Amino acid sequence: MARPRHPRRGSMQFWPRARSRHPLARIRSWAKETKVKPLGFIGYKAGMIHVQVTNNRPKSITKGETIAMASTIVDCPPMVVAGAVFYKKTLSGLQAFATVLAEKTSKDLARQFPLPKKATKKIGEVAQYDDARLLVHSQPTLASTGARKPKLLEIALGGSPQDKLAYIKSMLGKEITVNDIFNRGAQIDVHGITKGKGFQGTVKRYGIPIRQHKAEKTKRGIGNLGSWTPKRVEFSVALPGKMGYHLRTEYNKQLLRLGANGEEVTSTGGIIKYGVVRGAYALLKGSIIGPQRRAVVLTQSIRPNRYEVKEAPEITYLSVQK
Repeated sequence: MARPRHPRRGSMQFWPRARSRHPLARIRSWAKETKVKPLGFIGYKAGMIHVQVTNNRPKSITKGETIAMASTIVDCPPMVVAGAVFYKKTLSGLQAFATVLAEKTSKDLARQFPLPKKATKKIGEVAQYDDARLLVHSQPTLASTGARKPKLLEIALGGSPQDKLAYIKSMLGKEITVNDIFNRGAQIDVHGITKGKGFQGTVKRYGIPIRQHKAEKTKRGIGNLGSWTPKRVEFSVALPGKMGYHLRTEYNKQLLRLGANGEEVTSTGGIIKYGVVRGAYALLKGSIIGPQRRAVVLTQSIRPNRYEVKEAPEITYLSVQK
């Protein structure tokens, strides 16, 4: 007799399958860093490109040979430091108690929240604190997204609290580039919101098998809603509903290249559904989540792979021809 086995349909790894509230990812954990620098950057997904690199993995059978690799272009216009947020430790964790804004802020920032006419608090008035984070916003007008409303995000800093305060004082109102945070060959975590699929059935949403043609009532549906007792529909039963637009994180994406001229990776006539990458860019190995033009947050790897090669492979060819 065959062994009865019926694995469930649909992964329970992500539960609940809730849609994101905001189009920008929420960051809950940051990597530990002794050097004083921001630990994240806001970029815009531009598209993918085919590259050829020289394989530098020491135990690979194709070591030293030219191999093909898919990579993703992330448009990285400079971020602007709009202010800082200071935290105190409480019984329920860190709690923000003071927000300091720069004296001069961008006019586009008023699209995100109403700007105060007078400075509510100065940075010299903040005395005791346990942690401090940068309040930065992106500059979508420098990218080809077509948007004007910037993305606002709190980004953690490395170093001691005293070093953080000195860094904040020196950077208020100034720009931060992607080269100030990451180096070529580093491992990066990508936080983003996946593509929205709308209202979908159980076959596409959970991957249940399609029933035979003699099935009663429906083919692309479940056979029953579960047992008689308990007298309710269990949460594990596959049901149709809205799919996609979830907050997800991809770990340890290798940074193949950091460039200042986006025309190096822009295909002839512009990237389809995006346009021209005009400024700084980052080239990541493989694909990343989300559709084109959506903002993603690049952070320092929180659990880097120690077996990964520290140096990025040398790129010998970039496919920019359509």
